[in-house]
Amino acid sequence: MNTPARPRRKRHPHDDAPDTSRQFQRIAELPPCPEREALYREVVCAWIPMADRLARTFRDRGEALEDLEQVAALGLVKAVHRYDPGRGRPFESYAVPTIVGEVKRHFRDHMWGLHVPRRTQELRNRVRASARQLSFRLDDRGPSVAQLAEHSGLTEDEVKTGLEALDSYSTLSLNAELPGADGDYSLLDTLGSPEPGFDRVVDREAVRSPLRALPERERHILYLRYFHGMTQSRIAAQLGISQMHVSRLLNRACERVRAEIGETVPPDTAATATTRREPQTAEARG
Repeated sequence: MNTPARPRRKRHPHDDAPDTSRQFQRIAELPPCPEREALYREVVCAWIPMADRLARTFRDRGEALEDLEQVAALGLVKAVHRYDPGRGRPFESYAVPTIVGEVKRHFRDHMWGLHVPRRTQELRNRVRASARQLSFRLDDRGPSVAQLAEHSGLTEDEVKTGLEALDSYSTLSLNAELPGADGDYSLLDTLGSPEPGFDRVVDREAVRSPLRALPERERHILYLRYFHGMTQSRIAAQLGISQMHVSRLLNRACERVRAEIGETVPPDTAATATTRREPQTAEARG
């Protein structure tokens, strides 16, 4: 004896899933006009309870519920304007993924404390999901990188990237106390300060060639003036020339170096860039 087939039950919509097929059909028939915009608003207001319900599923994730509801409402508006009833697809099945996608996009683009590439965010989510699933099967030590890779279908390098991104969702204050610091050592204390010596190295390399192109006597005068700290009068006495002549040679040498490097290096740097002491020549002594 054949058992008669049970009649299929008609799915009853939820309380927040109203029947707006008539409005959508009328919207499809109308060109852009005030009546069409009014129908859009009517449909949005009818489906707002469903959008709010979907928003509540994302609460307790660091974002205010009111903000989530606004994002979900934005997704609902997009779904209402893009929905095509002619495809025969119920509006609810189109609106739900649109609203959920809008909320997830909000978390992805606005809730990260650091800018993280989308691929890295996806790896983070897959690694986190695998870690949660494996935590119910393994001991208290938690899954290893190899186990996470096998479970998630990722490579071990991708798992490591996802694990690193787990700590990038929110930022840590620079005033946060480091573990074991007893309150007198914060993250700010671990940061370095600008090193002026780096700029000095760059400046010296910039003037190296122009200094080598100077006459030997001018290089020697620069060395005595800026490396030995000798005054112009002492240099003049040592070389047997006038102080005015020393001043002219110094100015001429510095101007030539600045012209070669486009005046991007301070004059004192141009004069002190050579570290090799030049021998005093007969020309310099004369």
